[in-house]
Amino acid sequence: MIEFYSETDFELENSQEISDWISLIISTEKYKEGELVYVFCDDAYLHKLNVQFLDHDTLTDIISFDNSLGKQIHGEIYISVERVKENSKTYSVSFQDELHRVIIHGILHYCGYKDKTEEEAALMRTKENEALEKRSFL
Repeated sequence: MIEFYSETDFELENSQEISDWISLIISTEKYKEGELVYVFCDDAYLHKLNVQFLDHDTLTDIISFDNSLGKQIHGEIYISVERVKENSKTYSVSFQDELHRVIIHGILHYCGYKDKTEEEAALMRTKENEALEKRSFL
């Protein structure tokens, strides 16, 4: 089950289609869907979580809390809509494309992909791009 909430005035468009897409990527990666919660928020909300739970005093676009059980994915993913907007400008992509990249980025972490080294980050970017190509709702 995938649920979407907002702690700001942001409203996710195509939520059912995005939920179906996330489910597709999870199954493509040979994982099972459990309970997933996405929370869309602003920088201040995500910064507070970053300081409180990760001891990082920085802004970020996403924080995920992985509660997966084996190959069944469970977790909470918090996304700063403000950071996504800024990143879309920085990378010269649409807000929607950047949002979808961040949405699936958290799932890929739950599927075991990392992004700490250059090699890991390159593989993560490849997996993100593959996932973005599987969107059928655009």
